[in-house]
Amino acid sequence: MLRFISRTLAVSAVSSALVFGVSVTAVAATPVTFQLNWVAGGSNAGFAAALTEGYYKDAGLDVTLIEGNGSGNTAQLVAANRVQLAYADAVAVSQLIAKGAPMKVISTVYQSNPNEVSALKKTNINSISDLKGKKVGVPSGSSQTTMLPLFLKANGLKESEVNLINMPLTSMVPTLLQGQVDAILGSIDSYQIQLEAQGAQLTNFRFADYGVPTVSTSIFANDTYLKDNSDVVKKFVAASLKGWSFALDNPAKAIKDLKAVFPNLSEKTATAELAAITPLFCSGGAKYVGKAEDAQWVKTQDLLSQVGLLPAGRDPKSYYTNDFLPPTSAMRACK
Repeated sequence: MLRFISRTLAVSAVSSALVFGVSVTAVAATPVTFQLNWVAGGSNAGFAAALTEGYYKDAGLDVTLIEGNGSGNTAQLVAANRVQLAYADAVAVSQLIAKGAPMKVISTVYQSNPNEVSALKKTNINSISDLKGKKVGVPSGSSQTTMLPLFLKANGLKESEVNLINMPLTSMVPTLLQGQVDAILGSIDSYQIQLEAQGAQLTNFRFADYGVPTVSTSIFANDTYLKDNSDVVKKFVAASLKGWSFALDNPAKAIKDLKAVFPNLSEKTATAELAAITPLFCSGGAKYVGKAEDAQWVKTQDLLSQVGLLPAGRDPKSYYTNDFLPPTSAMRACK
């Protein structure tokens, strides 16, 4: 009985009422709006699980998940203080921080980026050096495109040695399948899934495996929001990581949770996306899900500064803080 009363107080709206003859005042759940990096998919399953399985509610939070249209745009929204708490690629976020944007990465979910170059097997592109002189489709305005020079440099190629063709996101897959380009720049959780769903046999070159293992998609927030809502942010991060742990252990149920939040979702595609990103959670030398090690941030700063994506000599700790993470005893350890 007492347990029931306590739970009622924790999650109900503010109000006074008689409960078993005792006057009580319920505590309101704190509203939190969380801006995603892209349209809902498997890459957001952990947050949907945290919502649907009640982890946010148990933490006293009333969370709303908002779909996005690109990491760059999401990062800009937080930099402009139009959004306070969000999810996006750490490179896009760090670039704005380096330019003075008042925000910080507070938990990294993808410990390595999912970027890759994909070619049809029949083109006989068997190594990165085989891209020399070839036509490579790149998605206009994407975070992958800004990192491509780093990938090429790490593998002994110059941009001038590859014929890069900018094209709309929706054109990438059909253009490769029709042979209009020899390869495309994409990611393991997007174009690769779309291509394989259409029967394509691919050769893939992951950035993380070929010299560019940078920290990637992360939870981040506006500095003012972090200062004024420290306890809320800590609760949100802890509940989110609990949701991701649930998704890793129960992927089918997590996709159902995602579908419950975003009814227009394709469960088949989302299932493939979640499976594709699972190896990223404990890559890059990570010891815990949700926490990028300092050494990985140092490596990211070094790599990105080589091609001017981040300023040289900057302290990597200016981009992130671990102050809002749960104690490691409460985090999921990488095996």
